[in-house]
Amino acid sequence: MRREERSAVGGLRHGIGQLVRFGVVQARACAYAVALLAGIGASRLLPPLPVARYDLVLVYGVLLTLVARRVGWETRRDTAVIAVCHVLGLLFELVKVRLGSWSYPEDALTKVGGVPLYGGFMYAAVASYVCRARRLMRLRYTRYRAAATALVAAAVYANFFTHHWIPDLRWPLALAMAAATAGTWVGFSVGAQRYRMPLAVSFVLIGFFLWVAENAATYAGAWSYPQQLGGWQPVPLTKFGAWSLLISVTFVLAEHLAASGPDGRAGRREAGRCPPPVSDSFKTG
Repeated sequence: MRREERSAVGGLRHGIGQLVRFGVVQARACAYAVALLAGIGASRLLPPLPVARYDLVLVYGVLLTLVARRVGWETRRDTAVIAVCHVLGLLFELVKVRLGSWSYPEDALTKVGGVPLYGGFMYAAVASYVCRARRLMRLRYTRYRAAATALVAAAVYANFFTHHWIPDLRWPLALAMAAATAGTWVGFSVGAQRYRMPLAVSFVLIGFFLWVAENAATYAGAWSYPQQLGGWQPVPLTKFGAWSLLISVTFVLAEHLAASGPDGRAGRREAGRCPPPVSDSFKTG
């Protein structure tokens, strides 16, 4: 084999190895979300019980959160981000369910305004992923405009309520987010190597996988859109775009709280299982 061929084969092996490492880290970052979704799916397989399924899922979500904190999946600041996202998510659910965007058709003692209290855990799971990915991949940002990004993210959150009464500003807000994050790069580690991508691209990629997760969640009976009440159907592709925008809200909250100081003891335990930090050769300040 010629030197050029050996070099190409070596490069291919390295690339595949990095891709596998990236997948493993992503799986670790999704541990809370996967465990939550698995619990919801398993709840549908249970025989009839005197306790409503939604109530059981709420108890499971609380226990899962306590376990995640205990085993070091989350730091104290992560728990704060998750709690805030849980509350914001419940508010979101209360309004959207009242307006008929989706529903929770089963009965439960812990339903308020048609929304079971476990509904906020869906948003908590997204926050958990963002926080864990930040630590496990040692995320760093270049030219991140915090104020502008936060302002657009707040408008995105508000628009998901107001578009029921005034024109939907989703596309103008998407353009505003693209402008706010133009030139912003997110650097991340895979093993000992650093890579980067535009922040806006990371929002789109996360939005896609959240849309995939939403298909799995509705199939597991976590909630139902109107068109799914007669039988499960795939979630409309428009929700992909909605998640790509909505993830900015979680990102802004996580970045603001997590960047306000060093991680706690759990974060240091997590970091101890990763390679030591490396400098960002592409960082421009």
